[in-house]
Amino acid sequence: MAPACSSLTGPLTRRLPSFRGLWMSTRFVRVSSAQAQKVISRSSRRQHVLCEVPETTEQLPSVSKETWQTLVLESDIPVLVDFWAPWCGPCRLIEPTIVKLSKDYEGKLKCYKLNTDENPDITTQYGIRSIPTMMIFKDGEKKEAILGAVPESKLISSIEKFLVR
Repeated sequence: MAPACSSLTGPLTRRLPSFRGLWMSTRFVRVSSAQAQKVISRSSRRQHVLCEVPETTEQLPSVSKETWQTLVLESDIPVLVDFWAPWCGPCRLIEPTIVKLSKDYEGKLKCYKLNTDENPDITTQYGIRSIPTMMIFKDGEKKEAILGAVPESKLISSIEKFLVR
């Protein structure tokens, strides 16, 4: 019986290209939303990989230091707050999921986003150390924190715990 790896040494074996680090270009390439998520183009023996994160047509309403008390702490229904920053890729990836959930739970849950760069006082007050962080508030109190860009099912299970039936 031949060794399991013998096919790797036959005539089909070829040398793989070596990795020489990432290369970034200052050229901007427009990618339509109808095109694939990843676009690969070649330029002078270097390879560019562009990733497009689709912009959501609807965004979560923002909350700030000035509106925090009335919109979050004095709300008569549970509130989910997305602590985010514009430079954070995972934050932008999870926003469409939270927008969807805000529609699904309309009238039962309010959803807002808080820019951590513009509101350091609230960020520090609630001990936010990494983003995205989603917090659920009910009756003016923090009830649960969800760290990271988690699946929709994880957010749903956290939200369901605090909804009035």
